[in-house]
Amino acid sequence: MSMSSVEIWTVIVGLGIGTFLIRFSFLGLVGDRPLPAWLLRVLRYTPVAVLPGLVAPLVLWPQATDGVTDPARLVAAVATVVLGVATRNTLIAIIGGALTLYAMLWLVG
Repeated sequence: MSMSSVEIWTVIVGLGIGTFLIRFSFLGLVGDRPLPAWLLRVLRYTPVAVLPGLVAPLVLWPQATDGVTDPARLVAAVATVVLGVATRNTLIAIIGGALTLYAMLWLVG
């Protein structure tokens, strides 16, 4: 499907306006008011909820294997989670997961 340049720019401008309005609704309209305690408590978990959503497709359907689930990446992901939970240290979890991935790719081939 081919789009004309007018259609493309309409989509770009529309997405830009939509993004601005979403951010303005939170920062501009509510930014100077204190937020309720329950909302602040829920917002603390936003990064923890977003990160798995970004990583899971890369583990389950990696582009390096043309979307085929790879045991090496699954083992590395499990090792990362286990290390993160056991040590409560993000850097150790990342390094341990990377080392596990490289070791598994070397072993499996």
